[in-house]
Amino acid sequence: MRLFVALALPETVRWQLRLMCGGLPGARWVAPENLHLTLRFIGEVDGREFHDIDAALAGIRAPRFTVSIAGVGHFGSGSKLRSIWAGVDKQPALNHLRDKIESAVVRAGVPPEGQKFQPHVTLARSRGELVPKLGEFLVHHNLFRSP
Repeated sequence: MRLFVALALPETVRWQLRLMCGGLPGARWVAPENLHLTLRFIGEVDGREFHDIDAALAGIRAPRFTVSIAGVGHFGSGSKLRSIWAGVDKQPALNHLRDKIESAVVRAGVPPEGQKFQPHVTLARSRGELVPKLGEFLVHHNLFRSP
């Protein structure tokens, strides 16, 4: 099984994001029903590991908080584009929840993630191809903000 921990997005936000997804040859757009905010990518696990991780995550409690989607960006550089994303406003409660998740999965035997948490919603992926008009897309959608 391939696992990750994520927050689901409200349907209205998913569809607002979907409206900006298009017009970039070479980009593979994420289906609206699959848009989410990943808190921790875990990767491939077997059945025993799954149950240990599930048990560790089941104990996490956190107060409610609000998250806003704002702006767009990309991972990769030059012709090595990996993904296009919508950003997430900095939110201490989100970072606190992410830290609790990281601690839980590490206690369950998963190696630490090892990279800085940069909250985002992946809109499109690329296999490292050059994506024409990427700069125009980023400038056009940079002021996007969800409620």
